[in-house]
Amino acid sequence: MAINKQNNKLSTITYNDIIIGVGISILYLFISWMIDILYNNLNVSFNTIAEIHKSNPIHWLIDILPFIVGILFYFSIKKREKDKTVFEKIIEQRDQDINRNARFAKKIGEGIYDDNDDLINEDDIIGRSLIVMRNNLLANNKKEKEQNWISEGKDLISRILRMNNHVDELTYEVIVKLINYINILQGSFYLYDEETKKLRNTATYAYNRKRYINQEFKIGEGLIGQCAYEQDIVYRTEIPEDYASITSGILGDKKPSSILIVPLIAEEKLQGVIEFASIEDKLPELTIEFLKELGEIIARTLYNLRMNRKTEKLLQESQQMTVELKANEEQLRQNAEEMRATQEELEISNKNLETQIKEVENAQKRLHSLLENASEVISIYDNQIKLIYQSPSVTKILGYTPEEMMRGKDMDRLTAKGEAAMKEMFNQLKEDPHTPRAIEYTYIKKDGKKIHIETTGRNLLDDSAINGIILNSQDITERKRAEKEERMKSKMQSLSENSPDLILRMNTKGQFFYANPMVDDYIGVKSKDIINGRIDELEMDPALVTFFKDTIKQIRKTNQKIVRELTMSTANLGDRIMTYNVIPEFNENELETILFVGHDITEAKQIELEIKDKNRKISESINYAQRIQTSILPNTAHIQEHLPKSFIFYLPRDVVSGDFPWFFKKDDILYISAVDCTGHGVPGALLSFIGYFQLNNIVDHDINYNAGQILDKLHFDVRTTLKQDKIDADARDGMDIAFCRIDLKKKELQYSGAHRPLYLLRNGELIEYKGNRKAIGGIPHRKKPEKDFINHSIEIIKGDKIFIFSDGMPDQIGGPEGRKYSPQRIRAQIVENKDLSMQQYSSMFASEFKKWKGKIKQIDDVLLIGLEF
Repeated sequence: MAINKQNNKLSTITYNDIIIGVGISILYLFISWMIDILYNNLNVSFNTIAEIHKSNPIHWLIDILPFIVGILFYFSIKKREKDKTVFEKIIEQRDQDINRNARFAKKIGEGIYDDNDDLINEDDIIGRSLIVMRNNLLANNKKEKEQNWISEGKDLISRILRMNNHVDELTYEVIVKLINYINILQGSFYLYDEETKKLRNTATYAYNRKRYINQEFKIGEGLIGQCAYEQDIVYRTEIPEDYASITSGILGDKKPSSILIVPLIAEEKLQGVIEFASIEDKLPELTIEFLKELGEIIARTLYNLRMNRKTEKLLQESQQMTVELKANEEQLRQNAEEMRATQEELEISNKNLETQIKEVENAQKRLHSLLENASEVISIYDNQIKLIYQSPSVTKILGYTPEEMMRGKDMDRLTAKGEAAMKEMFNQLKEDPHTPRAIEYTYIKKDGKKIHIETTGRNLLDDSAINGIILNSQDITERKRAEKEERMKSKMQSLSENSPDLILRMNTKGQFFYANPMVDDYIGVKSKDIINGRIDELEMDPALVTFFKDTIKQIRKTNQKIVRELTMSTANLGDRIMTYNVIPEFNENELETILFVGHDITEAKQIELEIKDKNRKISESINYAQRIQTSILPNTAHIQEHLPKSFIFYLPRDVVSGDFPWFFKKDDILYISAVDCTGHGVPGALLSFIGYFQLNNIVDHDINYNAGQILDKLHFDVRTTLKQDKIDADARDGMDIAFCRIDLKKKELQYSGAHRPLYLLRNGELIEYKGNRKAIGGIPHRKKPEKDFINHSIEIIKGDKIFIFSDGMPDQIGGPEGRKYSPQRIRAQIVENKDLSMQQYSSMFASEFKKWKGKIKQIDDVLLIGLEF
């Protein structure tokens, strides 16, 4: 009401303004008349007014001024009235929005979420916010219902699991309750038998009644076995009618639209499998998640039942054994009485023997202890070189027991050289029994470690106490190692003294312990003068001093070898580039000294720069060759001028390529081919130029050649160019090709190929035309005549799709198993994506190839051409 009053007041003020404005205009009109009359000293009358209008026409303009003002004020009033109406509508619309939002908020508060929100304006911020709040409440409500549904289902099945101890009854009741709860038609329960390693059907329920199906599946057999093998759910929504390998346990006469198989895993062990089938196209995600969570609960119960059953079985067996033991106890008691009497008699005899036996045992123990802890292995061989005794010390020294040595380990673990030395020693001992023989050889211990053995043999076959050839063997590995270290130390000292490298050894405080003679050339100090000196006491290049100090700090921190490159000023050799290998040296795991080995790489760096310069020039040459090759090869845009629905997927392995697409137009004939030259990179590119220009010359020479004749001519020309037709020819280079001659007016495509096929996709069916099993070029077989290339003539039908390609894509290694991409995969991709356009095919093949290759290096040039008519 206040707004309406304000509008009425506004209208009143507007009309008053009009009256005042018109009045002022009329007053201004009279004033203008009076000024003119007084200025000309005229009398005031109507005639005078008429006279001044004749003499001064401007008065006519002044006369119409009140009318103009009135009209302007009139239109101003109309505009204000129109603005008033719009304003009132806006106010009314806002009132409606507020009322509607209040009702909407009230319904949300009452839990009513299905109100229609189509009437809410896009500009209504509060309304849209209420819709977002309503949607969030709906989502939370839905999530809560889903969680409640899952919890109720778990509680339902858990009650069944607690109430049943018999496995078959439990599985049947579980499958029935689950089918009814998740509203599905068919289900089966399979238990895993650990003894037979099979899954046995224990319960099947379908179409509201129990089914008696006796089925068993091995692990990995059918979908049931696959689920058990992978220990993960199997969910299928596409089940081909002729897919006989899907041996689901509940398929019946009609195959279901979807199958879900859930493994039952407890303690990382398979307990069984539950299978569900539905005629619905897709199972709800909530149902799948519910069954997946429930599977763990069921598996745990089955596991516990099996453990209880095993426990009961063991208890029964224990009770049975107790009964049997009681029955035998009386018999044993009687036998014991008889044995006691006998035992008393034996004890008297045994007491006499015990004293003698103990004396013998003590003597044997002393001897065994001496032999077992001896530092030598004592072996005795008979006249046939058969081991008849082995001392116990062999276990400590060689790792084998005496029994194992007696079974042949004495010779089996020798090297070929050691075995030959052993045989030679036996022969010498037999020929000269009075002279001991000693040999050294390598023996492989039981733990696989090689050791050095020194064996001294003596022939005591004539000694009645020994009656054999006795060998005394000891481990001399440590002695050998010490000797080798001493030799290596002497050798390293000699090498160090004569080495062109700068070699320094210092402690962690920077005190020098060793320096080879090269220190004079690099630092300007004699090696004898630098010993026991410190870094700060010697006059050296500041860069070298800083390097020594920083490196020592890092070595003390990390205890790791360091390799650094340093440019330094030397005393006699000028500025040199050095590579320092800094090696920490330890004594009983404690850092003792640090060895610096500086190698002069100045000349190597200069050579490296020269190589980089040469490589740059080679790269520039190859890049220039790539520009030349690119300039003569057709691109997709050029081919699409004549064949709009086409693409070229071209991916060279190197900068230049041995594979190349070729296109030529003469009159109304179009020629296109995919050419794969021998090799790749620069050699392949050179051969590609031969193929490119030879093809141009052949098709430009005679338009009547068919595709097979063109390849015959190309085959001859390439051989002639590469001089492969000569008797002494040894160049076997050539090319594979898929060649097409297209006559759009006659709707005819001619194809001929050398090792490369053509794929025709027509009405969703793939037809393959194979090329000849021979290449273009190569050394001819002198005794076997060659066959001409076969020409295939194909009638072009609208919608036909043609694909030709080199061997780069099918031969590419990749995928999860590191196999070739293969022509079969290309055919499958074409058929499975039969409705794609040529551009979509191009993008699909590029993406699939990149995904298949992954991080594996591209092994060959890749070329794929697609055409659609």
